[in-house]
Amino acid sequence: MKNVLIECQSVCKDYAMGGEVIHALSNVSLTICKGEYVAIMGPSGSGKSTLMNLIGALDVPTRGDLVVDGLNLSIQAPDTLAEFRNHMVGFVFQQFNLLPRTSALENVKLPLFYSRKPGGDADDQAKACLQRVGLADRMHHDPTQLSGGQQQRVAIARALVNQPSVILADEPTGALDSKTSLELLDLFQELNQSGITIIVVTHDQEVADKSRRNLVFRDGRIVTDTVINADRAV
Repeated sequence: MKNVLIECQSVCKDYAMGGEVIHALSNVSLTICKGEYVAIMGPSGSGKSTLMNLIGALDVPTRGDLVVDGLNLSIQAPDTLAEFRNHMVGFVFQQFNLLPRTSALENVKLPLFYSRKPGGDADDQAKACLQRVGLADRMHHDPTQLSGGQQQRVAIARALVNQPSVILADEPTGALDSKTSLELLDLFQELNQSGITIIVVTHDQEVADKSRRNLVFRDGRIVTDTVINADRAV
């Protein structure tokens, strides 16, 4: 398949809890191409967030192969996984995870301190990302001076600052009102149209409907894989 970015082959993830083993993912096989916009849905405990954590190298499979941009994450050393996270992936979470009493600009710059990407001034890169998400006039405000939607935009700017190939968003609208959620989803569509692969974990069908592909998980397995909005290709 052309332009494959993510490929899972019989991926399993088990957790030991007490005296039993929880099978969070069971033989998941999946391909996601560059430039896709995918929503992952399912009830709590279905495996959707587990898959996102594996794709983002926050965890590793128990069995199976997970290859992202040619790198098999299943067999890499921790230092390699950390470098992969810094260079390849931008994370956006429901609770914005911004540093308090720290300006939007400084929050967005933070990943640059952990990255060894050459070139560029950190201030200029962070300012450009804040401008991209519509917050050029709020860069010196700290989180207490920003609305929930603005805080999430800062989090997205932070996710963009290292120019990742993929953004992983876990319930990104969960703490937002409906109007702000729609504005945020419009921003995700703009980012996707610029070529960034977007993967969103959500319980909200309206959020999923903004994507171009829906995956539904249940009991650690994919039960449906549906292409929607196919005419909105990047």
